Amino acid sequence: MALRGLAASGPSSRGPLDEAVAAAEERGAPAVVVAAGGTPEDDEEDEGRGRGLLRWDGFSAWLHCVCVVGFDLELGQAVEVIYPQHSKLTDKEKTNICYLSFPDSNSGCLGDTQFCFRFRQSSGRRVSLHCLLDHYDKDLPVYLKKDPAYFYGYVYFRQVRDKSLKRGYFQKSLVLISKLPYIHFFHTVLKQIAPEYFEKSEPYLEAACNDVDRWPAPVPGKTLHLPIMGVVMKVRIPTCHDKPGTTQIAQLTQQADTHISVILPTVHEVDLFRCFCPVFLHSQMLWELVLLGEPLVVMAPSPSESSETVLALVNCISPLKYFSDFRPYFTIHDSEFKEYTTRTQAPPSVILGVTNPFFAKTLQHWPHIIRIGDLKPAGEIPKQVKVKKLKNLKTLDSKPGVYTSYKPYLSRDEEIIKQLQKGVQQKRPSEAQSVILRRYFLELTQSFIIPLERYVASLMPLQKSISPWKSPPQLRQFLPEEFMKTLEKTGPQLTSRIKGDWIGLYRHFLKSPNFDGWFKTRRKEMTQKLEALHLEALCEEDLLLWTQKHTEVETVDLVLKLKNKLLQADREHLPVKPDTMEKLRTHIDAIILALPEDLQGILLKTGMT
Repeated sequence: MALRGLAASGPSSRGPLDEAVAAAEERGAPAVVVAAGGTPEDDEEDEGRGRGLLRWDGFSAWLHCVCVVGFDLELGQAVEVIYPQHSKLTDKEKTNICYLSFPDSNSGCLGDTQFCFRFRQSSGRRVSLHCLLDHYDKDLPVYLKKDPAYFYGYVYFRQVRDKSLKRGYFQKSLVLISKLPYIHFFHTVLKQIAPEYFEKSEPYLEAACNDVDRWPAPVPGKTLHLPIMGVVMKVRIPTCHDKPGTTQIAQLTQQADTHISVILPTVHEVDLFRCFCPVFLHSQMLWELVLLGEPLVVMAPSPSESSETVLALVNCISPLKYFSDFRPYFTIHDSEFKEYTTRTQAPPSVILGVTNPFFAKTLQHWPHIIRIGDLKPAGEIPKQVKVKKLKNLKTLDSKPGVYTSYKPYLSRDEEIIKQLQKGVQQKRPSEAQSVILRRYFLELTQSFIIPLERYVASLMPLQKSISPWKSPPQLRQFLPEEFMKTLEKTGPQLTSRIKGDWIGLYRHFLKSPNFDGWFKTRRKEMTQKLEALHLEALCEEDLLLWTQKHTEVETVDLVLKLKNKLLQADREHLPVKPDTMEKLRTHIDAIILALPEDLQGILLKTGMT
């Protein structure tokens, strides 16, 4: 298998790029890493990208690696190819990828199948050199930020009859491993390259990876043109500043782009209505279960259905992030199988998508189980399932239904049900139904979260309490009972027509992992805002005049503190105005120049100015 790429490094804990750079430095050569066999022209082309990145850094901004998983009669599922060859995967990660890249044998997936999985990154893995691209994360909506502990696997699986093989079937998966949760985007990429890869094999895969390496970085808010194997995809990654529920790419399609082959209106969304279709009568109850971080199992006939449904559930509380673990496709071979199926403790806050009948027995103690049949094509609607008692669930062959004893806090919104039913009768396209359902979930989530946002904003100290000569003031404590009192006048009733026990729902939510994650994120943002305001207050002071009234020791201490503030602002991406940083640097330079020459030399060498 002669794939071109960086040679695989030994068992060193250093990453391949670290080692290549170190080796280059030892030789006194410039630290530029190119593929084995790369030509000077290749180098110039890469430099021509103007990004100043190492070979494969463009690829690594989008993907960790590409794997090909095949079936070996003696070994079972095995990773046949990892590309680029220098990509690092631990044995545990490879094992997880092997088992998660194939449907369970009972799924009977003949032909081509696409699905997605998510697995835990092995602990102790070094942070890659590609963290230089992580600063794009700060402009992403919170629900699209990379989770450093997890990888996504995007699978294109082919199973066709082949009498020339002992097993009688050709079975192979092309798998994209990435940190990015861009489900729709990567499924589209696979649709473009996988069918031809199965015909043309490794050289085609190498060419596709080289195309990805030339892509611009995944910068939120920019319209990107991404060529791959003769096709150009036009995408826009959302930003945290976008109005929720809107897609900007639609506005960019007015002009005729003759060279654009595929325009993606979304990078991450799934067909919400298709996934919720069998259970849309209970969509509001499922929204509550996801919001509260309740343990939830989706039992489906195939990985496609299980992964799409799990991702739709996680997506339904957007723009809130689902902070617990979720596995779009989970198997009995998963490294967390024992942890998630044990009966010695309560089921964890996680959403699992499963297809193996064994789970019907293993997980029957879980409090909420969704059993779905085959997802129907757009335009068809399955018989609506009922909420059933858990004791009725015996096997995976049980009738489709939502098996739970959960009693929703909110009354069911009959309006949305009528609207969706009318759409089915009128043969409204699934995309249009999804838009209606997504808007409904968005309005429901916003009605729920606005009172919390309003209360948390009140915990912020007044700007007049920020003094440049004191540490930034602390946020007030979040007091649940104080928050509950605000609901009487400024609760969700102001924006939602839905009746019910909103107070009970909030009380339950405040104990959930989703509240914990949301509040930690908001507290961090507000603390950073206070730090930024403190910096701005410092910049407005006449610091040079202050130093004239204080000793040299106090002045040196001030310079060191100001330098630390600059480093912190840069490291934590504090929301400061660009001219504030420049003013602070000017202040520091002016103070240093007013000091004796021996101190000037020391302070100019200390940190940044």
